[in-house]
Amino acid sequence: KRYPRLTEVGSWRERSMVGYRAAGRRDDRPHGGYYTQEDLRELVAYAAERGITVVPEIDLPGHTQAAIAAYPELGNTDVVDTAALGVWTDWGVSPNVLNASDATLAFFEGVLEELLAVFPSEFVHLGGDECPKEQWRASAAAQARIGELALAGEDELQSWIIKHFDQWLADRGRRLIGWDEILEGGLAKGAAVSSWRGFAGGIAAARAGHQVVMCPEQHVYLDHRQADGPDEPIPVGFVRTLEDVYRFEPVSAALDPVSARQVIGTQANLWTEFMDDARDVDYRAFPRLAAFAEVAWSALPADPAARDWAGFAQRMAGHFARLDALGVAYRPPAGPHPWQRRPGVVGRPLDGPPPAV
Repeated sequence: KRYPRLTEVGSWRERSMVGYRAAGRRDDRPHGGYYTQEDLRELVAYAAERGITVVPEIDLPGHTQAAIAAYPELGNTDVVDTAALGVWTDWGVSPNVLNASDATLAFFEGVLEELLAVFPSEFVHLGGDECPKEQWRASAAAQARIGELALAGEDELQSWIIKHFDQWLADRGRRLIGWDEILEGGLAKGAAVSSWRGFAGGIAAARAGHQVVMCPEQHVYLDHRQADGPDEPIPVGFVRTLEDVYRFEPVSAALDPVSARQVIGTQANLWTEFMDDARDVDYRAFPRLAAFAEVAWSALPADPAARDWAGFAQRMAGHFARLDALGVAYRPPAGPHPWQRRPGVVGRPLDGPPPAV
């Protein structure tokens, strides 16, 4: 409410890509929308009644082009004509990132003040991922900030921003969690880590005494394809079958018992840039989300090979009936229905088993 252009401008893009960027296809259809604070309070209450805590995310200092399009003064104005920027219409990592001025920090403190009034969660996710440093390297203002703070470089500038908000949240009784890039340049004292690029970031954070949520993209990103074959709609990433997800183990064997206790949970991410509607989301999430729930909430053997896959598969037969009754457009075990396929739309499949990183 304090910054109305975030929804008036930042919530809409002019068009979307269709499939992977290499194909160059776009639908030329405006896309967007937003939740009001009243909507979000309703969602938070609905979740709380079911024992679920909603953790919000405000990503910074990268992944912020929509905010810069709405308020150009947030960007690196001495490098880029930020007033000419629109909401990004590509997938991937935008080069346009926040500047490190006091005014920009104050802007996001204002955003977070409104956020905290809606979300009572202990953790607040501040992203910190995929922040290119090229604009900071070229920006006289950013370089002056680095010198003023006696920082070693751009990585430490990002770390300084994250540490600023870590303390800001701590002063209000909350805790910061961010993607594993927040390890670069030094991790804020009280921060927790979502380890998405693999296990390595989570292992390093746990050994340093930080709490960790394991969510390695190679294993439990549910936007990744479920089978190897021409019928999979817009195939992305490594093949992750229902059985693969069931055999996922979030606590790495590389951790000693003390460090292993820092792994407080696991998470299956589902990014929707290749999904047109809720039915596409259903297809990617289910039935694999059922297997992931068992991994997260059950006392399964730590050795994935020792798990009772046959027993789980038998129980899934009954669960498919529940999904049918709920109208969930899941991927059938035999493959997608004809209406779930997207022939001719290019994806980005990755071959072979996922790397253990």
